[in-house]
Amino acid sequence: MTQAPQRRADECGVPDSKKFLHPTLAANYGNWKTHDRPRPGVLHHVSKTGGEVWSVRAGTQRQMDVYTIRKLCDIADQFAEGHVRFTIRSNIEFMVSEEAKVAPLIAKLEAEGFPVGGTGNSVSMVAHTQGWLHCDIPGTDASGVVKSMMDELYEEFKNEQMPNRVRLSTSCCEINCGGQADIAVVIQHTKPPKINHDLVANVCERPAVVARCPVAAIRPALVNGKPTLEVDEKKCVCCGACYPPCPPMQINDPEHSKLAIWVGGKNSNARSKPTFHKMVAAGLPNNAPRWPEVNAVVKKILMTYKEDARPWERMADWIDRIGWPRFFEKTGLPFTKYMIDDWRGGRANLNASAHIRF
Repeated sequence: MTQAPQRRADECGVPDSKKFLHPTLAANYGNWKTHDRPRPGVLHHVSKTGGEVWSVRAGTQRQMDVYTIRKLCDIADQFAEGHVRFTIRSNIEFMVSEEAKVAPLIAKLEAEGFPVGGTGNSVSMVAHTQGWLHCDIPGTDASGVVKSMMDELYEEFKNEQMPNRVRLSTSCCEINCGGQADIAVVIQHTKPPKINHDLVANVCERPAVVARCPVAAIRPALVNGKPTLEVDEKKCVCCGACYPPCPPMQINDPEHSKLAIWVGGKNSNARSKPTFHKMVAAGLPNNAPRWPEVNAVVKKILMTYKEDARPWERMADWIDRIGWPRFFEKTGLPFTKYMIDDWRGGRANLNASAHIRF
């Protein structure tokens, strides 16, 4: 029997989004004249041909069920003009070409529990990783931290009262999905991995695990006559990079996996160059399901920034102006030895960066 020929891979890249655009957006693509924000959560664009479109932005949960998606689509069909788009931070935007449709659309979204906001100088929706629901290596539930955090910052999302926009992010491990942000919450492992030596040879490709370690702390070993791995705990930085290729090297720990808070990260070039965020709080309890200790620190940093920063200063700009000693003084956070970057390879790593030289 002859084998059917295999289908060639379709290397078309990202699908063309223009066919899904709102008609007014498609007709005026790249031809916009002005834009403004009539109110928080609403963007108004005017094209050079006179066409207008209002975009209403609402917050949603990042991981949505089919029921919620259908509800949002029904709202788009009934109160908007049948077109929606999602932003990179999981907001949904409804586009309408008539200003009279904006108020009823906002009223419906608010009534259904989707807050309208997230534009201008507000706290944006939190960019977060998969967490316990989808990821195979999480040390915490990033989406749960987001839910508890945004419950505290609900009004800051709906109103534009910050000195500048504030980006938040959370990460459920240290190595995969973390991102720069004005305030970032990241899991930190404080103990080297616990190794199940009986399973290593059956599950792990040992050379790949040895190569994965960024500080050369892992080497092959024999335990009870079985090939396995061992960790030099003096070198180990507890990053967790060995756990994905070798699950028997368990890094998560209910007591010693903590949360840390980093501030001052920025990806854009607006007004100042991109910056790395820096850790300002360490060892916070991974206290599901509401993470009160983490949220208290995040809210304290945010409210201090709101009261003390000048207009248009991002978090990093504000810290650069007042200095790190004043930052810790104003926020009331303790400066500990954990705030000091003492990784032995840090100097060479930073010298290879385009932003830092010493």
